[in-house]
Amino acid sequence: MADINERIILQLFELQDLKYRDFNASLIPTVDKETVIGVRTPQLRKLAKELSKDPDIGIFLRTLPHKYYEENNLHGLIIESMKDYDKCIAEMNIFLPYIDNWATCDIISPKIFKKHLPELLDEIKAWMGSEHTYTIRFGIEMLMSFYLDEQFKPEYPEMVASVKSEEYYVNMMIAWYFATALAKQYDAVLPFIEGKRLEKWTHNKAIQKSVESYRITPEQKAYLKTLKIK
Repeated sequence: MADINERIILQLFELQDLKYRDFNASLIPTVDKETVIGVRTPQLRKLAKELSKDPDIGIFLRTLPHKYYEENNLHGLIIESMKDYDKCIAEMNIFLPYIDNWATCDIISPKIFKKHLPELLDEIKAWMGSEHTYTIRFGIEMLMSFYLDEQFKPEYPEMVASVKSEEYYVNMMIAWYFATALAKQYDAVLPFIEGKRLEKWTHNKAIQKSVESYRITPEQKAYLKTLKIK
C-alpha cells in the first residue's frame, strides 16, 4: 500500500483541472507552474477535512518541503481545522517558513485562534518580526482578521506601521490591513494616513483600496483622495 504522501498526490491529480491550473498559476508568479496541479479550493477543503482524520496525517505534516503547490495548501487547511490551540500553533510555526506564495498564506485562518486571542497576540508579534516574507504577511493578516472589531486597540495599527520591508507581498498586506482598518476603525486609524506613517507606495495603495471599498463613505473617500502622496 502506498504511503500517505503518495496517496495524497494521487488524490490531488485525480481532482486536476488543467484549465484552472493555467489560470491559477498566472496569479501566483512566485510559484513554478510545473508544481501547480490545478485543484479548486472547495475540493481541497473537502480533502483536508477527510485527511485530518487519517491516523497517518502526521507523516504528511512532517514531510517538508512539499513538491506541489496544492500539497502546501492542503497542509495549511489541515492545520486550520485543528481544534487544539497549542497543537495548531506548533504546526503553524513549523509550516510558516515553507510558505512561498501569497495564496497559500492567505488560505489559512484557524477558527481556534478566535478562542485564544490574548495569547495569540504574542505569536503574531513574533511572526511580524520574522525574516520570512510570508510569515510576516500571515502575522499581519491575523491581526487584521481577529483584532479590528471589539478587540481593537490603537497599538495594533502601530505594530503594522512599524513593519518595514522591501517585499511586495508584505507591503500589499500592510496596505490591505490599513484599508480594512479604515473601514472598521476610521477615526482611530486615519491619523496614520494623515501622518504619512507608511512608505509612499503602501500609503497610496491603502488609500486606493479604501476608496474601492463599499464600507467607506463618499465623504471619507473624497478626503482620503486628498491625502495621496504625489
